[in-house]
Amino acid sequence: MTPWQLARLRPGAAFPPPEQAWPAESPYPGLLAIGGRVDAPTLRSAYAQGIFPWFGEDEPPLWWSPDPRMVLLPRDLKVRRSLRQSARRYAADPRFELRVDSAFEQVMRACAAPRDGAPGTWIGPSILRGYVDLHGQGLAHSFELWRDGELVAGLYLVALGAAAFGESMFTRIDDGSKVALMALCGFAQHHGLRFIDCQQQTAHLASLGAEAWPRERFLRELRQARTLEGPASWQYDWAQFRQHCAAWL
Repeated sequence: MTPWQLARLRPGAAFPPPEQAWPAESPYPGLLAIGGRVDAPTLRSAYAQGIFPWFGEDEPPLWWSPDPRMVLLPRDLKVRRSLRQSARRYAADPRFELRVDSAFEQVMRACAAPRDGAPGTWIGPSILRGYVDLHGQGLAHSFELWRDGELVAGLYLVALGAAAFGESMFTRIDDGSKVALMALCGFAQHHGLRFIDCQQQTAHLASLGAEAWPRERFLRELRQARTLEGPASWQYDWAQFRQHCAAWL
């Protein structure tokens, strides 16, 4: 397969090797395949191979495996002073709750909502259904901040073995999504999650401590992480947050 050819998938078909994704000099670096279904079995197969979906509502499913791959090691999260202050404030305020998996679909819908007058994100109906089903299988999770019983910030992710794949986040309060990310990183360190895949390389992710890995390294680390057992429980609260995130607080 030449760099400019694109695999077309039928529902249930196997993915091509990630190394066949379009290269850096192509119009769409990292694009691997088009078509197929965005259901729970397909998503599980994709993530296990270092592949993820990303496409607009009017597009067919598009599947990606970029090189390099942006990855955050949980211990390397950069917590700046303002974020530290926000985390302390929310953790000490009885109006705020930190939860995991209490409103997964609600978190996804909040991530998909328009922001600051911009169009909605890539999280369309088929993406929503697929990841909600994956959550039902215990392979997708949400970290959530609540204030007075209202969801105000959160993120969602996929988890296979000791690998985590961050998907999207939202916030309606200062630093809310970053505090949720702190919680995920604290949880990950405590439970032995090896890395958090951040997918695309951006300056914002780099500012949070993520680094670019060559695809070859990412796939090697992913294969190793998938052989390890994942967390037995996905419960989390402020007491655990203060314990596991003490070095940042």
